[in-house]
Amino acid sequence: MSALGSDYSYFDAKKAVEAADGNSGYYKTLTWQERMIVANCLNSIKYNYPESDPPRMDKTYFRAGRTDDESEN
Repeated sequence: MSALGSDYSYFDAKKAVEAADGNSGYYKTLTWQERMIVANCLNSIKYNYPESDPPRMDKTYFRAGRTDDESEN
């Protein structure tokens, strides 16, 4: 396993307050654009894709539109 990969064998149960005290102060100082860069980096590590080339959404499984209930109004 790579040094940056997820280690599912480690688990540390914490209360929500204890978990929130971790690194939240640092991330609150970042702009929303910088937080999106961090999120993209973490997702690329987790799901094993190049950071500069994220996977595209498969639109054959996704359809946006009204349901029958909404169109009656």
